[in-house]
Amino acid sequence: MLTDASRLQDFPALAGMTYLNSAAESIPPLCTGRAIEAYWQDKLLGMKGRDGHFAQVEACREISAKMLGLQLSEVSFCSCSSEAYNLLATALQLGVKDEVVVTDLDFPAGVSPWLRAANPPVLRLWKSVEGALEPTDLAPLLNEHTRLVQVSLVSFYNGHRIAWPVFRDTVRRLAPNALISVDITQALGRVVLDCQDADILISSTHKWTLGIHGGCIIGVPTGSASRLTTQAGGWLHLENAFAADRFERAVTRTGAASFSVGMPNFVALYALNASLRYVDGVGVGAIAAYADPLVAVAEAGLRELGIRPMCRWNGTGILAFQHPRSVEIHAALERENVHVMHNAGRIRIAVHGYNTEADIQRFLRVLGPLLTNSDSL
Repeated sequence: MLTDASRLQDFPALAGMTYLNSAAESIPPLCTGRAIEAYWQDKLLGMKGRDGHFAQVEACREISAKMLGLQLSEVSFCSCSSEAYNLLATALQLGVKDEVVVTDLDFPAGVSPWLRAANPPVLRLWKSVEGALEPTDLAPLLNEHTRLVQVSLVSFYNGHRIAWPVFRDTVRRLAPNALISVDITQALGRVVLDCQDADILISSTHKWTLGIHGGCIIGVPTGSASRLTTQAGGWLHLENAFAADRFERAVTRTGAASFSVGMPNFVALYALNASLRYVDGVGVGAIAAYADPLVAVAEAGLRELGIRPMCRWNGTGILAFQHPRSVEIHAALERENVHVMHNAGRIRIAVHGYNTEADIQRFLRVLGPLLTNSDSL
């Protein structure tokens, strides 16, 4: 995707290190940093700076809508995916007779709001088999009481990508009253999306999109807007926030706009506007075409070392494996300036468009002795 020269020019922080942890924290290009500086310059203007602030929000909405394959009116922002899911819970107003389906490969933000509800719905767990979610296991969990099916297009846990068309058709056929919510955090900016027909799409902004913390993209297609309007307080999402009747009623904008309840985190959206335009300039398809073969090299290399990934790789940026000495292995990799993710016995690598085959080979070269020689730890 990048020449050696452009890689060092756009991502100087990568010089001298092997960074394979973009699924947790990406390395932003320099243009993201310049956007943050632009925010600061606008902020120094005081109230007049808000002209620039809100212009950046609209520019970010434009590129976000393009990346999601949605219309401008179908996209908005909040502060993080956890906020988005809690706001989603207010829109659904679920009760004890309602049912929600979640998966054991989902991030906690998409699961915990239903556990913490004042009147928790019935939670049904779609369990993975050998790291994959099979639609045949989903079907028995669906019925006329299912109100929400929550999935991740790509799992943060092991990199499994859901078979979207089969999954979608199964839900629409067997749970006619259900909405489909999809977390695209581990997909946006790295894999070509095929889930634009979900009822709501949610993505944080500091991973494959090359942005920073403090932002979340919300996509709600127009056809689902009336069913996905939040019941939260605030002001920015209200039609009558400063009208004469504001103490008598609160009129909420519908759909995606209802998730932007307060002042935007402008600096995160300045950064996101720049980073998404950088990604779009390269092209997500081009990123996938370049980086997918590197993941395939990594998978083959792990298997040669006797490591079986947690799921069969199916076209994402993530590979994960478990090992009884994962803590020590991770620490040893870090000492060699090879950066991967470690959590609860699991080591995860993430390959983005700024990675090279040299990164993969160095990871495998350092990892090999750690698996066979305890003295190396």
